[in-house]
Amino acid sequence: MEKRNKIIYWIATLWLALGMTSTGIVQLIKMDEEVKNFSNLGYPLYLMSILGVWKILGVITILIPKFPLLKEWTYAGFFFAMSGAAISHIIIGDNPTTLIGPLLLLFLTIVSWYLRPVSRKTAFQN
Repeated sequence: MEKRNKIIYWIATLWLALGMTSTGIVQLIKMDEEVKNFSNLGYPLYLMSILGVWKILGVITILIPKFPLLKEWTYAGFFFAMSGAAISHIIIGDNPTTLIGPLLLLFLTIVSWYLRPVSRKTAFQN
């Protein structure tokens, strides 16, 4: 059971890292489609740079060993960013397909957090 959980953890975590890295880069380079998406949601475009940097730093934090408290904050940030993205699309009545990305990354965040090894948890969670 533990081996299975470790495999699922790493699969979810690597897919989460890939998703957050790719969306972070898209936001940092201000890709036209992402600029349109942010504008459609009513968010200021400078938020793209902030989120892009946070996502890249978050991926580094999730992947490196140690720093369990920082990992907790990172998972929380990923959770709030992706749930906020999904809710934003719902509120403006966007096409339901726009929910796929944020909900997938939200799911991967939850799975990665839940199945993380003891070495990646804070002392009071062990």
